[in-house]
Parts: sequence; structure tokens; C-alpha cells
Amino acid sequence: MATTIFIIMIVLLLLGFPMMIPLLVATFVGFMFMFGNLGQMDFMVQQMMAGIRPASLIAVPMFILAADIMTRGQSASRLIDMVMRFTGHIKGGLAVSTAAACTLFGAVSGSTQATVVAVGSPLRPRMLKAGYKDSFVLALIINASDIAFLIPPSIGMIIYGVISSTSISELFIAGIGPGLLLLVLFSAYSVAYATINNVPTEPKATWSERAQAVKKALWPLGFPVIIVGGIYGGIFSPTEAAAVCVLYAFILEFLVFRSLNLPDIYRIAKSTGLITAVVFILVGAGAAFSWVISFAQVPQAILAAVGISEMGPKGVLAVISIAFFVGCMFVDPIVVILILVPIFAPVVDAVGLDPVLVGTIITLQVAIGSATPPFGCDIFTAIAIFKRPYIEVIRGIFPFTVILFAVSVALIFFPQIALFLRDLAFR
Repeated sequence: MATTIFIIMIVLLLLGFPMMIPLLVATFVGFMFMFGNLGQMDFMVQQMMAGIRPASLIAVPMFILAADIMTRGQSASRLIDMVMRFTGHIKGGLAVSTAAACTLFGAVSGSTQATVVAVGSPLRPRMLKAGYKDSFVLALIINASDIAFLIPPSIGMIIYGVISSTSISELFIAGIGPGLLLLVLFSAYSVAYATINNVPTEPKATWSERAQAVKKALWPLGFPVIIVGGIYGGIFSPTEAAAVCVLYAFILEFLVFRSLNLPDIYRIAKSTGLITAVVFILVGAGAAFSWVISFAQVPQAILAAVGISEMGPKGVLAVISIAFFVGCMFVDPIVVILILVPIFAPVVDAVGLDPVLVGTIITLQVAIGSATPPFGCDIFTAIAIFKRPYIEVIRGIFPFTVILFAVSVALIFFPQIALFLRDLAFR
């Protein structure tokens, strides 16, 4: 049965169907194998409904809506301008500013694809004009956007937390350390690249101009304060923080900045509704599919074949990293989390790994896979937004992938990179 299901999924993917179709068809076939009649399909629907029932998932559409409002408004441009004023004049400063802007926008959106659009659209033309090669620019934007998956709020961490019953608050704070480490390493590589290629610097901003940029960015900088400060100050839960972010985004863009008007509400709501529908269909189908493969004891067979039961904690983390990285090279990150987390859950419990550390490493691997050929989703977002050919988009990613893998290895051997802030806040 398992072989038939996976062949069906691969064939449908190769035929060009969106991921929800192979997942739903494979789940349907699995139920037919097990029960042999359509009368049990109501149980399949029950499993799908159970997958989208957790209250924590309410945060997902809320953060998507807040990100959509900010992307269409002025918040992103104000954050970018502030970063540019402080770092644009140093060697590689424009590239450093791009990485920092991705980090800041990730802290208010939680989405890699939204970050590619919001930061890449205004900064790519500016970097090209400054003398950077397009292959470097595209690779920087795609990979720096991965930081949005680690810095709270992270939609990937919310999905992982729901599937694995892990504290989303602890996951959020654990992602800050690796996210900032990536920013530092990307910035160092950008400075080295600009120095080697003799890229000109931007004019140095005056302190008056910097103060003005900070003043304009104060309102958007309220988002991370609300999310991090509100959650860890005990004011509200991650789900409540998402709702507050929507209200805050609405107040900023519609009332304070006046960058949007009432007709924009329909377009924003429609866009958010479409994205949310896709996400929740994937979550529901993934929950039913996970039940099918668990019932068929596929996880036990896979883990036994790999020999993971004889490995120590570091070996298990290495296998998990490889599995999630490879999965996200081909399939949507949310689907990979939904399918693979239940497979590895028993062995994670057996070797006594911290689920927060596992979730942070999984989130990082998902982010890396999202920006890695052949089918990383951020690559195709960049192709659609920047209208560049596939080969050109992926040409410069290798150095960034090496940096991302280096951080992955560092997390396995030095888990306190992720757990220090978590332990400080919750232990």
C-alpha cells in the first residue's frame, strides 16, 4: 500500500498538479486500501477536520492577513529605509541592509515568500544600479528571506507546534538566536563579496537623516515589540498576539499612514482568504495522510530501514535535518512538516531530544529547502516577482547554502544557540 501511495503522489506531482491534489488522492487511496469501501470516507473527513481543529492554527490566517496589509502599505518601505540609513555607506552596506531588512520584515510577517516580495521588489533594482550582479542579488534576497521562518512569528513553527504538541511560545523565542546568527554570517559574506568585486558604497547618511528614518520606522517596529514583548511578558498568547498584529497593522496603514483605503480591504481579505484556504486544505489533508501512514506502520518501517534506533541524539538530529531538507527541495514546506513530524516523533521521544530544539532545526531545514533547487518554493516566488529565468535565480545560491548548513551543524553540536533564550525566559 505504501509504495502505491507514494508512486501516485510522485506521478501527480510530475504531471503538474498542485500539492493538495496528490496529498488528497493519496489519502483517499490509502483509506480505500484499508477499508475497501466508500462508506468509511466520513472517517477520512473526520481526520481532516481534526487536523484543522486546534485553536493555535487561528494564528496562521491572522499573521497572513497582517503581513498582507503591511506589504501593501508603507511598513516595509519604512523599515528598509531605516536600515539603509545606518548601513548603506559601508562596504557591502546595501547587501547588509537587504539581509537586515529581510530579518526585520520577517519579524512582522513570519513568511519567507512575503519577505521576498516586500523586500526584494524595492531593493533589487537599487542593488543592480549599485553594481551587484543579479545572481548575487537574487540569491541574497531568497536566502535572507529564510530568516523570516526562524524569527517570530513563524508560520512554520506554528504548524510544527500544533502537530507535535510543542509550546509555540518556546519555539518562537528559540528561533531568535539562529536567525540573528544567520544575519551576521550573511552580512559578513556580503561585505566580503562587495570588497572582492569592488562594489561602490552608498553616500553616508547624516545623523539627522538617520534620526528621521528611525522616527518614521518607530510605528512598524512596534510589531516585534507586540509579538515578543506581549507573549513573553504574559500579556497574551501567540494566537492573541496574531489578532493584535492585525489590528495594529490596520490602524497603521489605514489610519496613521493613510496608505490604504476602504476598497483595499476587499482585495486584502480576498488574497488572505485564498492563501489561508490553501494552507488549511494542506493541513487537513496532511493530518489524514499522517493517520494513514501511521496506521500502515510506514514510519516504523522507514526508521528501521535507516537504523535510526541505534543512533544517538546527534545522529537522530542529522537524519532529521537531511530528511526535511531533501523534502522541501521538492514539496511545499507545510506538507513536509505535516508528513515527516509524525514519522520522527517516536524516535525523538525515545532518545530524549528537546522538542523545541528539534522544532528549531526542522524550521531551519525547511527554510533551506525552500530556497534550494530543484523546486524550492521561494525560487519560484522570485521567478514570478522578478521575471528572471530559473538558471539565473539559482546561480548564486551555493555560498548562502553553505552558510545555512554551517548554522545547521552548529545547532546540532551547540544547541544553546537556540535554547539559551528559551531557558532564560521559561526555565
